[in-house]
Amino acid sequence: MGTPDRRTFRPSRRTLLAVGAGAFVVAAMPRARRDARRRVLRTVPTMGTLAELTVLSDDPRRAHAALDAAVAELLRLEALLTRYDDASDVGRANLGAGLTPVAVSRDTALVVEEALRWAEASDGVFDPCLRRAIDLWDVNHRRTPPDEALVRRLAGRHLHRAVDVDRTRDGGTLRFRDPDVGLDLGGIAVGYAIDRAAAVLRAAGVRDALVNVGGDIVALGHAETGDPWRIGVRDPLDPSALLGTVEVSDAAVATSGDTEQCFVADGHRYHHILDPEVAAPRASAVRSVTVVAPTGLAADAASTACFGRDAAFCERLFSTKAPGGRVVRAV
Repeated sequence: MGTPDRRTFRPSRRTLLAVGAGAFVVAAMPRARRDARRRVLRTVPTMGTLAELTVLSDDPRRAHAALDAAVAELLRLEALLTRYDDASDVGRANLGAGLTPVAVSRDTALVVEEALRWAEASDGVFDPCLRRAIDLWDVNHRRTPPDEALVRRLAGRHLHRAVDVDRTRDGGTLRFRDPDVGLDLGGIAVGYAIDRAAAVLRAAGVRDALVNVGGDIVALGHAETGDPWRIGVRDPLDPSALLGTVEVSDAAVATSGDTEQCFVADGHRYHHILDPEVAAPRASAVRSVTVVAPTGLAADAASTACFGRDAAFCERLFSTKAPGGRVVRAV
């Protein structure tokens, strides 16, 4: 196989460090078994992390055209689904949907609707409406927990039940019936985006590829050997080490854990995965959960919901929302 063909954007050092500590790496394959196609690679910052796309192709020009289209789709969805831009669909909804229905794109309405379904299926363990609690904890900047009275006010509210989605053929509207609703699609938007990027690659004739956004991965087809792609799962306690590998083909892998977005106070780790019942970081005996599911959206949402939950809960959730999905590693 020839040298990989790269076109790389230059992210900030902070972004590079975040990706370097990500959950997955693509495990190396024996060189002697590879076919004649080249790995055509693209790296671009998006959704607060790096997207790394890999296409197997014997025609680099066509591969780059497919990658251009997939990257454009990722950037388009980031502009719609981010909560950090008041002009995005989510930003506009958070500003105005408590007063009047806010028109949003078809993609946004679909993702919110699906997120609410995951919330119901998980009995509220997965809740996309916790922005106010997430902002209160602000684990990337805090060094001490927030005031307990402020936390208690947001606990056990089942805020996902106060969102109305009216999805139409071309778009939709969002309306919030509780002033404390704030959308944060961080537990599902990346999964949807990698599904869409993979769909764009398929439409361009790509059969074998990986779409990796910050460690959420969709694997299309097979690696050079004809075998499933081998994805190495990083050790949450030692990012330089692997816990093992997962083999996937036409499926997705995602990990949720408490090691990257967190702070430590008085010997206790406070991380970014919140328990809606207490509006505080979810208690967990493990540091990370890795799941395989049929789609990126399902893998993303399920890994978030299953973190800190027992096997029976995860099995019920998969049977309801992602048949064929499973937890492959909890550490």
